[in-house]
Amino acid sequence: MLQRILVWDLPTRIFHWALAISFAGAFLTAESERYRDIHVMLGYTMLSLVAFRLLWGFIGTRYARFSSFSFKPREVVDYLRSLLSKQPQHHIGHNPAGSMAIFLLLGLALLAGTSGVLLYQEVGGEMFEELHEGAANFMLAVVVIHIAGVVASSVLHRENLARSMVTGYKHGQPEQGIRRTYAWLGAIILAAVIGFWAYPQPELLQPANGAVQSVHHHEED
Repeated sequence: MLQRILVWDLPTRIFHWALAISFAGAFLTAESERYRDIHVMLGYTMLSLVAFRLLWGFIGTRYARFSSFSFKPREVVDYLRSLLSKQPQHHIGHNPAGSMAIFLLLGLALLAGTSGVLLYQEVGGEMFEELHEGAANFMLAVVVIHIAGVVASSVLHRENLARSMVTGYKHGQPEQGIRRTYAWLGAIILAAVIGFWAYPQPELLQPANGAVQSVHHHEED
């Protein structure tokens, strides 16, 4: 008998949506000198969130740990094939295709954020500009594919995966659920993000040499 079980702890959910908002905002403000400080602020937010997620991937709850969704290439192929059958594979945590997207998004966010900081501090010049732009565009493509996969899986499995990442709950066997949501840690992460957005640190938003430039392209409005 399937029951409503807790799958996603609060820190994982806060990370997921905060990263989505940060990336969307950073991408939309990349070309504007007027919103340069917002772009930089969101870039630092992304890096901080990724740093947390990398740590949480080793010490977090059952389905947040990397060990729970480190699938082999063959398992990914088998899962994708099963989606074309009448009985697609079902996973309580991240499915094999979703796990690939997660690892790609973490890596690309780290690459885009790091190259953006170095570019902003005028380190590496054109090389880091191209790397930053390429990582951001590739990340956008992965996000689009990821969203399409979430929609497809939600339809095939008859479960709202986006909603489960909001509430933390899915349907499964009682023993498959996690027991702790770590609400206190989720609250700290949320407060830190909101606090940084409301009161950003001026020294982080200025290049080391005081020069004013755009992070993505040297273009003005």
